Amino acid sequence: MIKNEMMGNDNIPILELINVSAGTHGKETLKDCSLNVFKAEQWALLGDSDSGKNTLLQLLYGKATIRKGEINFNFARSYLAATPTGTLRTATDLIALLSFKHQFKNKANVQQFYYQQRYNSFDVEDSRSVSDYLKSIKTVSENPYWTIPKVLDLFKLDRLSHKPCITLSNGESRRLMLAATLLKNPVLLLLDHPMVGLDVETRRNFNAIMDRITGSGIQVMMATTPDEVPTAINRIAIFKEGQLEKKGNRTLIRSQHEVPSHFPPPNLNQQIKELLATHEIPVFKTIVGMRDVHVNYGDKMILENINWEIKQGERWVLSGHNGAGKSTLLSLITADNPQAYSNSIVLFDRKRGSGESIWQIKKEIGFVSPELHQYFATSQSCLQVVCSGFFDTIGLFRTCLPEQTTLAKQWMEALHVSHLAQVKFNRISIKEQRLCLLARALVKCPTLLILDEPCQGLDKADKEYIKELIDEICKIEKTTLIYVSHYQDDIPSCVNMHLQLEGGRIKKQPNYE
Repeated sequence: MIKNEMMGNDNIPILELINVSAGTHGKETLKDCSLNVFKAEQWALLGDSDSGKNTLLQLLYGKATIRKGEINFNFARSYLAATPTGTLRTATDLIALLSFKHQFKNKANVQQFYYQQRYNSFDVEDSRSVSDYLKSIKTVSENPYWTIPKVLDLFKLDRLSHKPCITLSNGESRRLMLAATLLKNPVLLLLDHPMVGLDVETRRNFNAIMDRITGSGIQVMMATTPDEVPTAINRIAIFKEGQLEKKGNRTLIRSQHEVPSHFPPPNLNQQIKELLATHEIPVFKTIVGMRDVHVNYGDKMILENINWEIKQGERWVLSGHNGAGKSTLLSLITADNPQAYSNSIVLFDRKRGSGESIWQIKKEIGFVSPELHQYFATSQSCLQVVCSGFFDTIGLFRTCLPEQTTLAKQWMEALHVSHLAQVKFNRISIKEQRLCLLARALVKCPTLLILDEPCQGLDKADKEYIKELIDEICKIEKTTLIYVSHYQDDIPSCVNMHLQLEGGRIKKQPNYE
């Protein structure tokens, strides 16, 4: 690990921000921020998704533009002063950032993956394994503390070391990204909502994980929520509307009032009824019927003996630990997995392989998932992203009818993102992207709504809004729901049936508690 040269002097901050204003994509989202970080301080940045806390992380890692003020990376002074002739060093060499999206590439390290690729065996073979990916992580430390065996153990990745990165679940990918940040052996570790996507067991162990990280000498700064601040954190900064409002010790968590939603008090009932009335939901005897379903890749069994029947109007929660097989199970329903043809599966009263096209299946489904978010085209406008839901494409590649555009705008208005219609998708916050993708799933008024962690990255108050929205949608008798979540508090009240996976098998059947 690189030695922090400030460690010998408690009076000199390792990091100084002096009246800093910054932003991304031409928008100022952090204003007049002054903050000193001293040795052994571990910081949690609190505030809503648009408060400026995430901009601070991006700024420190060089992904946001400083507009005024000064940043002093005092911990990097000797490292930068010793730059060999003909080389380039920056303070970010000593910083690692955990962001929402991974950057996994193929074995040649030249091509990023696309959404359906993980379900095709030929394409999977072109993906680097977990072990090979970790071997590619570079550190400037001459004597690194964190090694591959240590991070494999810390994040329980040992059994996944030979697994292709592209086949990892959302939670497994998150753990691998955490492992990669540690392998860099940074002086400063920046974490953007590190517990997002992690299953209950990993979240339960997160305090111990953070204790080991900070105990190794790494200093941490994380954007998070008041209820997800680990015990290793000893300093709190509260942001509001782009400004640092309060800072102090962790007792500030108790004084942090619930962040109010930006949404006005919803009056959803009539609005949702009117939007859903634009499309008559067809009647089906069986929405999903699976009989003794198996999915395997080579010798690895992913799903085994799955029997599941979903009738129209039922509302299910699908749960299970990271890697339990949830995403693969959903891919059989969304027509993204070719192994559906080798199994006994009925979707919307038609057996797979009986002449139906994948587009006939997809037109009945509205779908949101972390994986879809990961691979979604980002250079189009938010309105184009929402309109792509009419065609079930990851991006808009054809012209919408005027009435489709109008309907898309109405759903954006219902989710309070209509002001973003002409803004590029990659220029809005993670929360706003989530809401646009939810609008994309709803524009067709689908027969089956599949929401895989739809509240991921949202504030608590905004989660309550989304849950209320889903409850209102499901008051329509014919709407069927599959809702995936690790967390009981994220599940709408309309859900009354439960399928739990463990190791690719069904653990618990319908009775929902």
